[in-house]
Order: sequence, then structure tokens, then C-alpha cells
Amino acid sequence: MPQPGVPSFPQRVTDDLDRLLAVLPEPVQRGLTACGGCDQLLEVVLDLGRLPEARFSGRTIDLDQRPVGRDDLAAVIHRLGPFGGDNRAGIERTLHRISAIRNRTGDVVGLTCRVGRAVFGTVAMVRDLLDTGQSLLLMGRPGVGKTTALREIARVLADDLQRRVVVIDTSNEIAGDGDIPHPAIGRARRMQVARPELQHQVMIEAVENHMPEVIVIDEIGTELEAQAARTIAERGVMLVATAHGNELANLIRNPTLSDLVGGIQSVTLGDEEARRRRTQKTVLERAAEPTFPLAVEMHSRHRWLVHRDVAGTVDLLLRGQPTHPQVRELGSDGSLVLRDDGPVRPAPPLSWASAPAPRRPGPAPLAVVPLPDPAAPRPAASSAAPAVPALRVFGVGLAAEQLEEAVRRRQLPVQVVEEPEQADAVLSVRGQLGLDPELRRQARDLGLPILVIKSDTPHQLQRAMERLLERRGGGGEAGAEESAAPGVAPARLDDAHAALEECRLAVEHVVLPQGRPVELLPRSEAVRGLQAELVHHYGLRSAVFGRGRQQRLRVFPA
Repeated sequence: MPQPGVPSFPQRVTDDLDRLLAVLPEPVQRGLTACGGCDQLLEVVLDLGRLPEARFSGRTIDLDQRPVGRDDLAAVIHRLGPFGGDNRAGIERTLHRISAIRNRTGDVVGLTCRVGRAVFGTVAMVRDLLDTGQSLLLMGRPGVGKTTALREIARVLADDLQRRVVVIDTSNEIAGDGDIPHPAIGRARRMQVARPELQHQVMIEAVENHMPEVIVIDEIGTELEAQAARTIAERGVMLVATAHGNELANLIRNPTLSDLVGGIQSVTLGDEEARRRRTQKTVLERAAEPTFPLAVEMHSRHRWLVHRDVAGTVDLLLRGQPTHPQVRELGSDGSLVLRDDGPVRPAPPLSWASAPAPRRPGPAPLAVVPLPDPAAPRPAASSAAPAVPALRVFGVGLAAEQLEEAVRRRQLPVQVVEEPEQADAVLSVRGQLGLDPELRRQARDLGLPILVIKSDTPHQLQRAMERLLERRGGGGEAGAEESAAPGVAPARLDDAHAALEECRLAVEHVVLPQGRPVELLPRSEAVRGLQAELVHHYGLRSAVFGRGRQQRLRVFPA
């Protein structure tokens, strides 16, 4: 539902598509006219010796039955402006971009003609952030609309907020080709960059020579540009910029651009501080205040995640704690929907290898399978299988988050405690316990068993806690004495077809449209693995809950 007091901003699109069509070969123009739907056209690809293609979102269409020849490429190049050092050209006073592919001798053998559109209305997603005067960073994969949003932000800052805005236009992509800027940037001034490698110098020159209040930059991608951005921010100038990366965590892992969010440094803690934090002595921390206090993750053209406190978010990610960005969505009528779904990214500490979100599969035929109600109370366990009390473990030289992650992965009946007096056993990394003789004496006086492991890898931690459980006499991972969930026959646990259909319906009918988590029926480990893989293909996350034959998958919204 639209939020009270949030205005609506209907979108309006201008693309000057006829100007782009005029530079293309006539057979390609006829093919585009015949296929229709040019308002959704993304780009036209002309590769030597191949059929010309029109690319739309999710589909590609051949525009002619005759392959592209050298004469076709030469005719298009003749109608364009000169190519720059980045192999990009444009059409004067439009936003279209033509990029060249060259062979080893420098001849053009391919052209990518990308449609440039000025979209009015997307600024509604961040209109309130512009009033703060704080620097804003836009992130997202290529093609998600970062430059389009940047263009309108520059116009609003210059026209509506009456700021002195200078656009650093490296490839003439923000304000169009030619010496006269496109009207889409309003009264903002534009400084062109002769070569991409000089962008950082032009950024500094703009501040020193033209007294801007706001600098707008597209695609910060080098260390020099990141340093120039920090220099500008330290001078009190507001920055609005874009950077490639799906989310904030990508910038943290990128050594070239991490300074934009404060930079990362390795810190060695003293023995006492490491024990107090319950971590290793060497940890990662934020090095400085972020260049951009505000950040936006553009997941699609109509769904953005806003981080109002980048410093706090980076600190949470480094500690492996969930972040709380605000979800903003733009409705088809231009209404803005604000939502806070709570933690959306429970990141494990120091897990820096992440894959891009997979593409969601298309819709499948519907089938009727009864789903459990996640709000309903869980059935009580059989009295014949009394619950085994959790083993309380105190870690020495181990981060509590590491231990808890190992417990969650294997669903072990283990509780991590903060004091040895509360523990049933002590788990230590080799060499750490010897650094604290008092703690070792205390554990001996309490009669606590001590297990020393070589390293703190997840496998070592899981195996160590299983050994502690075996010594105590409790079940390790299995908990096999527990009964299956009421009404679930053993054969049902291995019914992979029914389990996958149940998972698919839960995702498509509840998790995606309603944004609610769903807990599936208990399944065997092999079937749960298949369900988790299906959930991953939808770009969602899941976790296993329960013990023994009651282990089941819970699916969370993105």
C-alpha cells in the first residue's frame, strides 16, 4: 500500500528513437518497424558476418536475413560522431550510445547501438534523500537503470533544489553527445572527459574551477577515482555517483572501491579484548568514515533498497550480523511504497565469496498440494521421545558467531554460552587456552571437559561439537530417537516429486507475492537438499530447522 503523505510521480519516457533508427541500415529499420514494440527496445547489435539483432528484455529478434557487411558498418559510422578513447560514439543531442568492437588492426567489426531514454519519475524513489545534502551512491548490475536515475537526480538537484550541479560526463552518456547537453539534466552543467583515464582529474578540476555544490559522476571504477571522490567529499561538496556491484557487500569485498564505504583494515586485538569479544586476535574493521553516507541497491528498475547509515551497515556486515535496509518500490501508477521487512541479509562473518543472484525460472503449471500454515503452532513432540537438554559450550579463541553457525549448519543440540560457569564443556583452538592459565584452572576446578582443535574451520568446529555430544552420551546430529512429525509416513520423507512441488507452490504463492516465510513439511536430508537447490534458483534463501526426522526447510523472502 502507498504510504500516507508520499506523493505519486507518474513516469514519462522520452527516447528520440527515430534519431537512432535514422543511422541504421535500411533493412534493419524495416525489421524494427515490422517487429513492433520498440518502446521496449534495449539495443541493436550489428556484427560483421552475422544477422543484425534487436535485443529486448528477455528476448532477441533477427532483423534481416542478410548478414551485416562492411559497407553497412561503414555507413553507420559515417552518420555518427567520432569515437572516443573508450570506443563509444553518440548522436548529437540524444542519449543513445554506440559502442564499437574492433579487430587487432583497429577496424570496426561490430557495433552495439544502445537506446538511451530519459525517464522522468524514477527520482521519487530517493527524492527525500536529496534534501539531506549527504552524498549518495547508487549500485546495481549493468542495465538496471543507474545512469537513467543519475540523469534525473541531476535535473532535480539543479532545477527543483536550485543547487549548483556539475556533471562529470566521461562517455557523454549522462547528457548526450555533442557540445550542447541534453535537456534531461535540466540546468546542470556538464564537463566532458577527453579520455576515461582522466576522469579523476576532471573531478578535481570541477571543484577547483567551477564552485559546484553537487558533483554527479557515472561509474566510479578505479582507485584514483575513489580517492578523488573522498577528496571532494572532504571539501564539503555533495557527491552523487554510481558503481558496479549488486549490493553493498560487493564494494566491501572490492579492494579498489572499498574506500567508498570506509575501507577495510585488519586489526590485531590484545588478549583481553579478544577474550571480551570472543573472537580471534586478528579481525577486520572499517578503516574510516564512508565517502558516501547514503547508499542505494537497485535490484530492479522499480525495487530499490536504501541504506541510510552506510557506516553502521558496513560494521554489521563485517561482524556477520543482518542488515536492515529500507525497501522502496514504485507502483505502476507512480505511487511509492516504503517497507521495512526487517533483516534481509543475515551474512555469516567474513564470507566474502558470493555468487550473483540466479535467474528465476519461469512459471510452471499449478497443482494443488496442501501447505502447512507457518503461523500455526507446531505439533507437540511425542512423550515417548523426551527432548535432550542442549550441551552448553564455552569457546576459547573462537567467535561466538562461528560456533553458532556450526550449530545451525548441523542442527546440533548445542548452546553457546559466554561464561565458563554456565558451560558443560570447553572448546578451544590450539595454543589459546595456554595463554590464560586462570581460565584453564577455572575449567579444571569446575570439572569441565576440554577439547582442543587445530583450527577454527567450520568442519573442525562441527566435528568437535559432535565429539563433545558423543562423550556426554547425547545424540550427535541424528537425534534418531525422535519420532517423525504426526501424520507424515516415512515414505513421505523421501517423496522427492511431492516435496519439490510443495516447495515450488510455497515459493510462488506465498514467499514471492506475500513476502512471508514458509516452513515446509519434514523431509529426508537428500530431499531437503533438492528443495534448497530449487529455492536457490528462485534467488531466495532457506535454512533447516528441527532435529532427526522432524528436520524441515524454512524458506525466507528475498
